[in-house]
Order: sequence, then C-alpha cells, then structure tokens
Amino acid sequence: MKDICDVANLSRGGLYCHYESTRQIFQEIIDDMTSEQDNEIDLRIERNCPAVAILDEILNKYENEMPDSQSSLSMAIYEYFSIRDIANQSNALYEQYLISANTWKKLIQYGIDRHEFNEVDISAVFDLIVFSYQGVRMYSKLMPVDKETPSRITKEIRKILVKRGSNNNVV
Repeated sequence: MKDICDVANLSRGGLYCHYESTRQIFQEIIDDMTSEQDNEIDLRIERNCPAVAILDEILNKYENEMPDSQSSLSMAIYEYFSIRDIANQSNALYEQYLISANTWKKLIQYGIDRHEFNEVDISAVFDLIVFSYQGVRMYSKLMPVDKETPSRITKEIRKILVKRGSNNNVV
C-alpha cells in the first residue's frame, strides 16, 4: 500500500476515502493499465495505421518503462496477488493477462494480414513480450538494470515480428 500511496501522493487514510478495499484499488489499477493500451491499439487498427508504427510506439514505451523502478507498481501488484486468500479468489491479474494477450494477438494478426509482420507463433511472441517486460520491471525494483537491456529486448522482438523491408525504422 505504501507504493500506491507514494505514486498517488496520498496518505493511507486519503486513499481509503476513495476506495472501499485494497482489492478495489488493485482492480482499478489493473483495469486502467489494460484498457488504456487495449483502446489505443484498437483505435490505431480501426484507423488503418501501419502495424509497424503501432508496434514501434508500444516498444518505445516499454523500453522507457522497463528500467523505471520508481513508477512501477509491479512489485506491489505481485505481492498483493501472492497473498494466499487473494490468490485463491477470482484473479484480476490473470484476467488482465488474458485481455492483454487478446490485444497483442489482434495487433500481431493485423500485422501479418497487412504483410508487415512475419508469420509467427502469436501466443509465443506475446509470452516473450509480456514476461520480458514484467521481468525487467520486477528486477529493476531489486537491482540496477542496464539501460541497454530493454533496448536489446525490444530490438529482438521487432526482429522476430517485422518483415524485412516493412518500414525498417529501428526502435
């Protein structure tokens, strides 16, 4: 809760004036994180934006977020969902994972259909993206992470997805 209070710039009492429970707080954080990216990707696809441009924007964002341990709530989220009573309930974190997977699968399929992305195992690429991102976010709270680490990860993801000759601007 301390991490959330610090990010929100509120006292514990101030935080609980707005929310009924810790679960409600974490649910809202997860919902916000999921819907923002999902809505942005859907909108860009509807506007027929190049898949490579959408991917590059997301990877640039991820590259900047990964080593930023100060604004990450990953550890707090992990700790909260690790509590036995919480872990045995309906898991909002897993639901967020599934929503994020569907969003990424839409984007990757969109890129394949537009002949901008290589034919890939979409689920495997999503897992590579999400677990690399979350892993670096988590480790950045525990130890110094070289700024080149996120860059190497995003460049490799881009190499896996983007067809040669499809807007080869490097991330």
